[in-house]
Amino acid sequence: MKALRAGSLAISALILAGPALADEKLRGVIDHPERPSAEAARDVHRHPYETLTFFGVEPDMAVVEISPGAGWYTEILGPYLAEEGRLIAAHWNMEQDELPSYYERGMTAYKERIAAERFGNVEIIAFDPPGMTSLGDPGSADMVLTFRNVHSYAGDDTFRDVAEAAFEVLEPGGVFGVVGHRLPEDREQDPSTGYVRQSWVVGIAESSGFVLEAASEINANPDDSADHPNGVWTLPPSLRVPEGEDEEQYREIGESDRFTLKFVKR
Repeated sequence: MKALRAGSLAISALILAGPALADEKLRGVIDHPERPSAEAARDVHRHPYETLTFFGVEPDMAVVEISPGAGWYTEILGPYLAEEGRLIAAHWNMEQDELPSYYERGMTAYKERIAAERFGNVEIIAFDPPGMTSLGDPGSADMVLTFRNVHSYAGDDTFRDVAEAAFEVLEPGGVFGVVGHRLPEDREQDPSTGYVRQSWVVGIAESSGFVLEAASEINANPDDSADHPNGVWTLPPSLRVPEGEDEEQYREIGESDRFTLKFVKR
C-alpha cells in the first residue's frame, strides 16, 4: 500500500512541527527552469513543496487531481510522477450541451502544457458532478488532490459527490488532500465569495467515510479578513479591485487564507 506508509502519523507530526523531510526530486521539479516563472513566483503564497510533502506524495503513486484548471499544480505533479507514477487530471466535461466559452480555450492550453515530454502521459478524464463522478476504477488511486476548488462544488451543492468519488477511487490508506479558501467559523457561508468553513469541509469528508489525519497551517494567511468586496478574487492573483479602490492594499494582504486538510480512507 503506497498511499499511507507505516509511520505516516509520525511523519505528519514532523511536518506540522518543523522542516519537511527532504524530497530532492520534488524540489528539482519545483525549481526546474522550464517551469513558468510567473507560476514559480506564487510559491511564496502556495507553498507547493510543503503542501505536497504534507500530503505525502511519492513519485510512484497514482494521483488524481480534481479540477486542475490551467494546470498550476499539474506543472509540478506531472513531471514528478512521469517516470514511476501516474497523474489523472479530472477536468472539465467538454461534451456538455452549453459549454462555457473559456472551457475550449482552457482545455487547449492545458493539453499544450502537458504535451511537453517532461510530463510523461497525463490522463485526462471528464468529471462533472453530480452526473459524472467516476474518478477511475475503485481502489485504483493512491491519492486524490484538489486545490482551491471546494467553493465551486459547495456552490453547486456537489462537494459530497466529490468526496464520495474520491473515497471510491482510493485504495485503503489512500489520501484525499484538500486546500481551500477559509471562511472564519463564525461567518455565514456563501460559496459565491470563494470562502468556505473548514469545519464544513471536514464534516462532509468524514461523513463520506474519511478520517481527518491532519490539518496544517502551511497555507494560512492571518492578514486575510475574508470579507472583500469581490470575494477572494479581490486578492492576488486576480485583483478584481472595485473602481476607485487602491489595489496596493490588497497586494499587501497577499493571497487568501487557506486550510490544508489531509484525509485518509481507512
